[in-house]
Amino acid sequence: MGSLPAEKERRPHAVMIPYPAQGHVTPMLKLAVLLHARGFHVTFVNNEFNHRRLLRARGGHALDGAPGFRFAAIDDGLPPSDADATQDVPALCHSVRTTCLPRFKALIAKLDEEADASGGAAGAARRVTCVVADSTMVFGIRAARELGLRCVTLWTASACGFMGYYHYKHLLDRGIFPLKSEAELSNGHLDTTVDWIPSVPNDLRLRDLPSFVRSTDRDDIMFNFFIDVTATMPLASAVIINTFDELDAPLMGTMAALLPPIYTVGPLHLAVRNNVPADSPVAGLGSNLWKEQEEPLRWLDGRPPRSVVYVNFGSITVMSSEHLLEFAWGLANSGYAFLWNVRPDLVKGDGAALPPAFTAMTEARSMLSTWCPQDKVLEHEAVGVFLTHSGWNSTLESICTGVPMVCWPFFAEQQTNCRYKSTEWGIGMEIPDDVRRGEVEALIREAMDGEKGREMRRRVAELSESAVASAQPGGRSMQNLDRLIDEVLLA
Repeated sequence: MGSLPAEKERRPHAVMIPYPAQGHVTPMLKLAVLLHARGFHVTFVNNEFNHRRLLRARGGHALDGAPGFRFAAIDDGLPPSDADATQDVPALCHSVRTTCLPRFKALIAKLDEEADASGGAAGAARRVTCVVADSTMVFGIRAARELGLRCVTLWTASACGFMGYYHYKHLLDRGIFPLKSEAELSNGHLDTTVDWIPSVPNDLRLRDLPSFVRSTDRDDIMFNFFIDVTATMPLASAVIINTFDELDAPLMGTMAALLPPIYTVGPLHLAVRNNVPADSPVAGLGSNLWKEQEEPLRWLDGRPPRSVVYVNFGSITVMSSEHLLEFAWGLANSGYAFLWNVRPDLVKGDGAALPPAFTAMTEARSMLSTWCPQDKVLEHEAVGVFLTHSGWNSTLESICTGVPMVCWPFFAEQQTNCRYKSTEWGIGMEIPDDVRRGEVEALIREAMDGEKGREMRRRVAELSESAVASAQPGGRSMQNLDRLIDEVLLA
């Protein structure tokens, strides 16, 4: 069930396209590997910008693919660039929304032409049979419908984030969006209760919704982009969510009434590890857009259990130099050892420079990296707490390893994730937007050794057990993946 026998007929051909950012490419590639392991031919489509970045970060053969698995690229419509940083998000969203549909359809036509020309040669792909599109790549859903192909959409963010985005249109209808003035960002207005969204807490605040509500512009690109995204998702045949049932059960019933059939198949990184043989030709395919450093793992090897604070604000977060210093001195004054992932583009307009006094005070108990294998870092017994931006992949990885979190959300649904972690799930604590070193120090101390920290650790350990069980062979998420294949992709 959910896999194909080694029969003479050529395998189904899935074209898979993620949104061109690290937090979207990673889960889509994990899903692609799982489908390949279940007998699909996969064409994985990056934008040309990330195609080049992957080659620089992972080596010239990183995108050679494997038997039955190939990489392709399309133009995203933005001016060419070789910057080693995430593209401007609003500009990218506008461009993919307005320029990519004909390019994606042309790619599918090219793949079909190649399949026809192969004449059924051994190992050759068949014509495209289905599309798996990131939910934010709405043109992928539309292309599949126009071409008469089966289509499923992967929602790579959280379920609670989806509920916030889905109700953007109602914020507009109720006159809550746009904000009346910039003053409402700081005068307490964001603490207004939003108590009318089904299945979410009735004390949810405006500030807990995905951050694009914080605009005075009715034509805000990102706000309107997500209205379009959530309106297009019902056109797919099914929705895949990178979560597990025990975490998001309270939301699933409401979401089921808004969307096509939903299949929870996460955590995807664990699903691949537990269900794809290590000697599979696709097991080693990677998606990191920055060059990974292994030194942090060796540094952790010399540290006692649960003694290190791991700090990583993800692939998109940027902060002011003032906030960087507040985090730095909060970490220094906490007294704990820390591993801090500091991207070159973390600070707005400047390099992420830290003062000599900070280095002198912490060099014996700290390590700074630029990008590291986060899942392996969080699995290391030396890590006690994760200071995070609250992106969904980071959240899932921390849950899976039983590591409690201190959260400083940056944008999008990270604010909603942070709210759920700190209040509904009880596995995290929030640092205010305008971060201060004293708060950083106090929250780290509490998370590492305080009573609340111990309770957070207990609760995240329970969720970790459920996550691991779901991703085991025969686990609930893997059963859902098999049902998705049988009921939708091969139907």
